[in-house]
Amino acid sequence: MATTLFSGGTIWCGADREPSDALLVRDGIIAAVGATACADALGLGTEADLAAPEGARHVDLAGGFLMPSFGDGHAHPLFGGLEAAGPQVRACTSVEEIIAEVARFAAAHPEAEWIVGASYDGSLVEGGLFDARWLDAAVSDRPVVLRAWDYHTVWVNSRALDLAGITAETPDPVLGEIPRRPDGTPLGTLREWGAVDLIAAVQPPQTGDERLRALERAAAYYLEHGVTWVQDAWVEPADVDTYLTAARQDRLGIRFNLALYADPRRFSAQLPEMIESRRRVRDAASPLLTAETVKFFADGVVENETGALLEPYCSSLHNHGMRVWEGDTLAEAVTAVDAAGFQIHIHAIGDAAVRQALDAIESAITANGPRDRRPVIAHAQLVAAADLDRFAELGIIATMQPLWAQLDALMTVLTVPRLGEERADDQYRMRTILETGATLAFGSDWPVSSGAPLEGLAIATSRQTSEGRPVGGWTPDEIVDPARALDAYSASVAHQAFADAAPAPWGAIRPGASADLVILGTDPRTLGPADLAALPVRATYLRGALLHSSDAASARA
Repeated sequence: MATTLFSGGTIWCGADREPSDALLVRDGIIAAVGATACADALGLGTEADLAAPEGARHVDLAGGFLMPSFGDGHAHPLFGGLEAAGPQVRACTSVEEIIAEVARFAAAHPEAEWIVGASYDGSLVEGGLFDARWLDAAVSDRPVVLRAWDYHTVWVNSRALDLAGITAETPDPVLGEIPRRPDGTPLGTLREWGAVDLIAAVQPPQTGDERLRALERAAAYYLEHGVTWVQDAWVEPADVDTYLTAARQDRLGIRFNLALYADPRRFSAQLPEMIESRRRVRDAASPLLTAETVKFFADGVVENETGALLEPYCSSLHNHGMRVWEGDTLAEAVTAVDAAGFQIHIHAIGDAAVRQALDAIESAITANGPRDRRPVIAHAQLVAAADLDRFAELGIIATMQPLWAQLDALMTVLTVPRLGEERADDQYRMRTILETGATLAFGSDWPVSSGAPLEGLAIATSRQTSEGRPVGGWTPDEIVDPARALDAYSASVAHQAFADAAPAPWGAIRPGASADLVILGTDPRTLGPADLAALPVRATYLRGALLHSSDAASARA
């Protein structure tokens, strides 16, 4: 058996447990915690002998911080991996930079029939409304499709509009919007998937190899940031095929759970397909892949005024926003999915959507009876005061994105003007939800925002931008203390993943658990937000195997 001893630093065992000073791993499983227990397990005479344990590889933490590896409770890894294949517009800080990057990419790739990229900054233009003619200046003879960083919006050139048949006469589709110029012609921005699907219907799909490479890039990205489990929160049938191929070829890299996307336009036909997809994944019997979850969208996003609100938007393009499932249809679909044994995962941004999601889950519990279901409401950007206690009462996990809880340009330019100052201050009530007794798990929604947990931790523990604004933090009563924030990115995500029910549970430092571990440069609980965001991830282990190393200490025997 492969045996590894970790010592020489802080071994963090969770918010409610004392740190330890040594950890022993045998054949990918934690065998002992603490110097005395490790010495006994190795048959050593004294703890001093741990400095050079015979028959074991020794990893000197060199003052570093070892903890359970991070999880990401809500993300889109295939989307993230695919971004590298197109024009790199995420870092662009103006429309002119985006256009120049698209032109550069098109010139470098004359063979590309379509120019596809992501994620441009929607706050660069008032209202997030981008014109097709601006992209025409870069490429006019080939279609260009760019996703905004919210992944609910695309910006296309005129050629793409022509190929999709989107004209002044095209009505707004169900679950979508086509912003228009004063003369009625389509502007070039398409909002929500009903409109985005008009482009997707004529856009060639990526090849199987492109998708596999994207998944490998995503896994490598996550390992660099200390993450070993990801909830893919939007999986369609072609994505299931990609994951199964990667599993067969041993190319997954990390653990994934798939949330199969429920579309209200065709849900009745989807449920049998979802059950079959779950069976296929179970039959593959990969220790790194599950498909036990179904993803629902209850609404859109505030930035498009498609997030569903109890009270109207201030600028009121859409009054109360958009409900994806009308009437009782969400409750009916959630109840059916729950009866089939799936975990429920609902995107709910606005307070009306959160209430609808809570009601739907409560209906499923009433109809189907008690069981360990661990339903998830993702984002929970706005939660009405009357609904805050319902998360704990119904056993619902609030999977939230700490990076969004800051007064950055997205918030100040697009969000606050739509909600108003008073309502804006009720966003992302992470500490409040935690203090009700509910489980708070963290996710990134990568590539919508960074998938680096340390960057999220910096915001969760400060509610400040990278420039340290505002002093004392925005809505400081919602700051989460560092230990609880670390738990939200590790133990709580493991709870969401049912990891404690696995043969070798992960997300914990205790004997019998899988050695899914991350080594950080120092104790993150001692750092301010700027230093925390820059804290190096020195090593990432999955089942005891070193899969990422950025310094010599983690590799030293």
